[in-house]
Formats: sequence, structure tokens, C-alpha cells
Amino acid sequence: MELDETDREILRALQSDARKPFSEIAREIEMSSATVHDRVNRMEEAGVIRGYHADVDPKAAGFGTSAVVGLSVEQGREQDALDRLADIEGIQAVHLTTGEWDIILRVYAENTDHLRELMFEEIADMEGFARSQTMVVLGTEYESRELPL
Repeated sequence: MELDETDREILRALQSDARKPFSEIAREIEMSSATVHDRVNRMEEAGVIRGYHADVDPKAAGFGTSAVVGLSVEQGREQDALDRLADIEGIQAVHLTTGEWDIILRVYAENTDHLRELMFEEIADMEGFARSQTMVVLGTEYESRELPL
């Protein structure tokens, strides 16, 4: 789907506040609510808009420890690993990558004991696991979920 500037304006508005009423977006970009609604529906159907989510603070929700994990898996076992990782609670993001690591994970845990449990009882036990490196995040100064539209 090709996005025009109006689509991008709508997406920018929704990224900043997904609960913003279509009528307010329409007023901001000088269009009718019906047009905004139609365009949003079209972008949802095309998969440009994948959903609407609450931005939950991990620490406030009881996940005081986060880590970035580099994983190596046996050659040919990448899809098995990706399928297994999708089922592990606490894994926030799974990236198939090039370079030293086959897969990079973003993990949230309640504390370091919980992180250790995830690493040794869930991840290291999966078939095809070769090695990993866990980097505990000491603080996150900036993180954006908004695309530069």
C-alpha cells in the first residue's frame, strides 16, 4: 500500500495518541471524520496499522529487570528457535539478525532471579541452542515506538 501525506498525518496522530477520536484527527488535518475513518480502515486492512496498544511501564508492572540477549543457534534450527521463543513469557522482542548473533532478544523479568530462570530453564534448554550473551539493561534513557513518518 502506498501512503500519501494524509495517511502519514493520520498515522502520526494515532502514534502520539491511539485513543484520539477520529473527529479530532479530522479537525487537525482538515478532513471529514468519515474520510479519516475510511483511511484508517484501509490502513488496518492493508496491515499498515497492526493494532492499538497501551504503553505499559515495565517497572510499574513489576518487571524491574530487563536485558538484551544475543543467541546463537545451530545452523538450520533458526525457525525452531524462533517458534519456541515466541512461547516464552517475558520475551518482549525477537529479532533475527546478521552478525555475531543469530537472534537478539529483549527480555523483561521481575528480578535477576527471574531472569536467571528464563535464561537457564527456558532459553538454554531449547533444542538448537548453542550459546548466548546476556546484557542487563541498567537504565533506558530513550525508547520510542513511533516511526518517523
